Amino acid sequence: MPVSPADGEDFAREVGALYQDAEAGLLERLARALADGIGLPNWAERKLRAIGNLRTAVAETTSALRRDADGAIRHAVQQAYQRGDQAAVADLMLPEGLRAAALRDLPNARAVDRLANAAVVEQGPVYQRILRVVPDAYRRIVARVSGSVLLGTQTRQQVAQRALDQFADRGITGFVDRSGRAWDMASYAEMATRSVTGRAAVQGHTDRLEAMGQRLVIVSDAPLECPLCRPWEGAILSLSGNPGDRTATMPHATRDGHPVRVDIAGSLEEARAAGLMHPNCRHSISLYLPGVTTPATSPPHPGGATYEDTQHQRYLERQVRMWKRRQAVAIDDQATRLAGQKVREYQRRIRELTAEKQLPRKSAREQIGFAR
Repeated sequence: MPVSPADGEDFAREVGALYQDAEAGLLERLARALADGIGLPNWAERKLRAIGNLRTAVAETTSALRRDADGAIRHAVQQAYQRGDQAAVADLMLPEGLRAAALRDLPNARAVDRLANAAVVEQGPVYQRILRVVPDAYRRIVARVSGSVLLGTQTRQQVAQRALDQFADRGITGFVDRSGRAWDMASYAEMATRSVTGRAAVQGHTDRLEAMGQRLVIVSDAPLECPLCRPWEGAILSLSGNPGDRTATMPHATRDGHPVRVDIAGSLEEARAAGLMHPNCRHSISLYLPGVTTPATSPPHPGGATYEDTQHQRYLERQVRMWKRRQAVAIDDQATRLAGQKVREYQRRIRELTAEKQLPRKSAREQIGFAR
């Protein structure tokens, strides 16, 4: 059966939820720490003296997050790899006895450990960034509030709320991926985990196929595909061998008594390097048997949706998350009401878009910190 990066998405979502909860908790803690005693004359002095308490609370949250996330990431990678392996066993259509025996033995258990270890190490900078960013934001907001009040332009609460809103809009930022794109903490962690679980699912699939002597896969024709992946739709890819090979003779597959020659678009490694199988990729791969496999085509989307419509939905989801972060740092009733109104407005627009275009609504993407 086909396998795709999406086969690890639900596991990654569970990991992402840990970071979402942590980010929301940190934002709320920051807001409470600043709001406490904000009307007192010596508020700024009290806040600077209390920064040690905030650091301790942030460190405790970060330590608990790291402990829970490391275990969850390792479990997610293992489960995604096994799911890909099971898909390959189903692809091979083995007899029941051989199928059960195959599933008891992972073809490349070391690959699972390498992927899991790499994913855990990749999250290391997230925890260091949390320990710096939250206390730094606290000090900056205290200084900003104190300076504005001395000028007599706004109340402390107004200035603090504006600064908190700006911090919440960005989230706990500073994480940059390989393409140079900046992410907030929870989005980065979920994206990175989704990426590695997607790789694990695909690798579990291809490892099993190769272990059973198979060397070709075919890429699906997916609806609402992105321009990056579109050139690979329906392509036949090799799992191993020289990436430059573009044809192969299959001696065990014949047509009219002659060996079948297969046109190969490239290797799976080449295709992935060009962008196929990226996080959020809608394409899958499955075993290709020359003379047996018939490429499937995807019908037009029933609601007439386009790739651009899906990207507009992602934009609306980001707006919901931004205003939910603002809710987390609201320190007055007006800010709370405004954030709630904006959340409902963008959720209404998502409902209208998904209903009109017959797109699935993914409520998890509307939670604080879910990956863009």
